[in-house]
Amino acid sequence: MPAASSSRQSRSQASRRGRSAAHSRPWHDPTLAPVVLVRGPEGLLAERAVDGVVALARERDASVEKTELDGSTYAAGQLAVAASPSLFGEASVVVVRGAEAATEDLVADVVAYVAAPDPETVVVVVHGGGQRGKKMLDAIVASGSPVLECDAITKDADKVQFVTGEFRAARRRADAAAVRALVDALGNDLRELASACAQLVADTTGTIGTDVVDRYYGGRVEATGFKVADAAVAGDVGGAVALLRHALATGADPVPIVAALALRLRTLARVAAIRGGTVTARQLGLQDWQVRNAQRDLSRWTPEGLATAIVAVAQADADVKGGGRDPVYAVEKAVLTIARARGR
Repeated sequence: MPAASSSRQSRSQASRRGRSAAHSRPWHDPTLAPVVLVRGPEGLLAERAVDGVVALARERDASVEKTELDGSTYAAGQLAVAASPSLFGEASVVVVRGAEAATEDLVADVVAYVAAPDPETVVVVVHGGGQRGKKMLDAIVASGSPVLECDAITKDADKVQFVTGEFRAARRRADAAAVRALVDALGNDLRELASACAQLVADTTGTIGTDVVDRYYGGRVEATGFKVADAAVAGDVGGAVALLRHALATGADPVPIVAALALRLRTLARVAAIRGGTVTARQLGLQDWQVRNAQRDLSRWTPEGLATAIVAVAQADADVKGGGRDPVYAVEKAVLTIARARGR
């Protein structure tokens, strides 16, 4: 009996995952349905997903009314009232925000509503992630409702793709180097990155190049760990230290700077493996521009020098995360070691 029960449970879980995958859509591909789940921790994308659903509802009926409910303060019955047809029968969109902090009343009301939704109303449940309200999420997914995924954008390549998409949507061209510079400057905050794209589109004309990005965000670019890493890998001892001290003086934390150094050196090591013929760029998940830049840098690096640099950044990583007494000294020592290891 226990084995049979476990088997049924596994089949049930697999079935739920299959249904979720079948109705999962990217945040930028909204659709209308009686119930729509917007799920994921990236707040900016969740807002855009909701805006997309509302826009579709208003395309269908310009008189649609929008009502917002707060999941953390929700009281029993609010959803039924908001989703009920109005006296004059106008269509409505009900947006339930903060469902990751849902009250028990919200969970119960959503589960009940999903079982028999009003076909003329669109209810959008926005859940930022986590296990709270799982029963509610399972009920939505099991109903076959569309799920708009708003996963966090953390990978560098995904940020580049996001910026490229912002400019494409605005019908503007931007050089690959300009996109890269913008990500280097503002990539830690997706909202700021989107705002920067909008500003450049509004304030400039023609193709957006690195000169434009530097004019608007040059100071921010200079203060990033990626610029420090670029200078160190290039063997520019004085420039790397100057950039590092400027970054630290303007509030940068040693931990992400060391992470940028590590990322840069890992890319060099991966491209060295490509040159050795053991793997391909696609297998390593590298973009063409990353390979080209790394190949250019590797022409001045020896295997011994690269090994020395990797060991130095590994030590710095341990030191800035509590293993050493002075994180600033640890990252500066790593930068000096990397810059001096070039060409050895």
